[in-house]
Amino acid sequence: MATVLPPPSKRQRTDAADRARLQQNIEEVPKDAGSLRLQFYDETTGLPIGQGPVLVPVADATPRNLELLLNTLQGHDPSEYIPYRFTLPVPDKKTSETTTTAFPTNIYKTLISPGLISTEEVQNISAAPQAVFRVQAVSRCASSIPGHGEAILATQFSPRSSAKMVSGSGDNTARIWDCDTGTPIHTLKGHTSWVLAVSWSPDDSKIATGSMDNTVRLWDPKTGKQLGNPMKGHTKWVTSLAWEPYHTQQNGQPRMASASKDATVRVWSANQQTIELVLSGHKGSVSCVKWGGTGRIYTGSHDKTIKLWNDKDGTLVHTLNSHAHWVNHLALSTDFVIRTAFHDHTGKIPETKESKVSQAKDRFLKAATIQGEVVERLVSASDDFTMYLWDPSKGTKPVARMLGHQKQVNHVTFSPDGLLIASSGFDNHTKIWNARDGKFINTLRGHVAPVYQCAFSPDSRLLVTGSKDTTLKVWDMRTHKLSVDLPGHKDEVYAVDWSPDGQKVGSGGKDKAVRVWRH
Repeated sequence: MATVLPPPSKRQRTDAADRARLQQNIEEVPKDAGSLRLQFYDETTGLPIGQGPVLVPVADATPRNLELLLNTLQGHDPSEYIPYRFTLPVPDKKTSETTTTAFPTNIYKTLISPGLISTEEVQNISAAPQAVFRVQAVSRCASSIPGHGEAILATQFSPRSSAKMVSGSGDNTARIWDCDTGTPIHTLKGHTSWVLAVSWSPDDSKIATGSMDNTVRLWDPKTGKQLGNPMKGHTKWVTSLAWEPYHTQQNGQPRMASASKDATVRVWSANQQTIELVLSGHKGSVSCVKWGGTGRIYTGSHDKTIKLWNDKDGTLVHTLNSHAHWVNHLALSTDFVIRTAFHDHTGKIPETKESKVSQAKDRFLKAATIQGEVVERLVSASDDFTMYLWDPSKGTKPVARMLGHQKQVNHVTFSPDGLLIASSGFDNHTKIWNARDGKFINTLRGHVAPVYQCAFSPDSRLLVTGSKDTTLKVWDMRTHKLSVDLPGHKDEVYAVDWSPDGQKVGSGGKDKAVRVWRH
């Protein structure tokens, strides 16, 4: 009797079905499909690239070919080709509004044959340069580290590498974790109430923690010991911390700013633990403080205003009034380079103090220079469901009002390349916006409860969001689709951070365990 082959397993059946579907999908573009007239625009400046529209045969119009074409147009050497992300405006048939979509691999099938775009008209293609290195999406939980006795309220990776992370918790301690081995290194004990904010200094030498006991404390990450005295001065709890950017620090005298519910911001000398400046002027709790690279301190408050201060003498420069409710969070377009100072994706650290400062300054200027001038953009998120994009160097009028969230906006962040803004809100959505003009790009739907925080990967190609629904989700910024779903936490996820070298994501929340995710 002949051997009867077993029936194919479910996996074999789905694989065969996928293969058949793929073979159907690779349809030939008709010979008479014609050519597209494409005009490239630089997404950072909004200016056209090249002498005018370029003719590209429809059959050859793929993102890979456009990348080669654009590099050739700009006269780049083949060894130094820059990867680009392409987007184009497409009219929506139902609402007759235009939406920005990623340039598809088969433009004939997706856009031309349904009649969404015509080969007769010039198509404006926006080109955004991508990072030369690529971060892989985290896909598994490498370690779940217990230790904290209460919910984790804040997490941050060291600017130097993904090996160390600090977390602040409701059990009055902060802890430093070794993320490679998944073990605790130090417990930072001293606060007498919840630790609400943690911040690693840009040169990797100190950690600051702010607490509900109204104090700020500094710690040595190598020994876990407290540096000097607790910094007392605030009369209510400390909500947010910001270090002075490395390239603007006076030699060996780092400063840091702390915002508090007592409506003031205090600037401290990190070496002496003394108050240098008190920025008072807000009428309500200060929810967020950011220290910019151009000599400005930005504060957002529950009195609905955002104030800009001079970091030399603490004088008020501008007050930005537009929001109709509390300002919850601020983000700067240069946040990433300020946080990482002289640490870049190569992992090489300059030898001398001078070269460290010059590398930090070069990285800042490279990130902030648009058309020859240094531009530091600011975006604010509020309980009035809106966000505003500001260019404070140009005046007190907002660049754009960003509408779309149906509930309070909790967190905003710029992508490290400064081209995108992501905002997370209590309406369960994360929205992606163009950072140049504040135009809406897309909504990331997937969470089934409020989204508390989001963080971009260092190459700006991915975004991770943490939510009340206990999951983290990783989104692809080219397609704006879900890349990886990361369940694992047993309760709400309050804090999430992507390490500056792109290797790991750290998260913490109500289940008291720090989780480290990696590829």
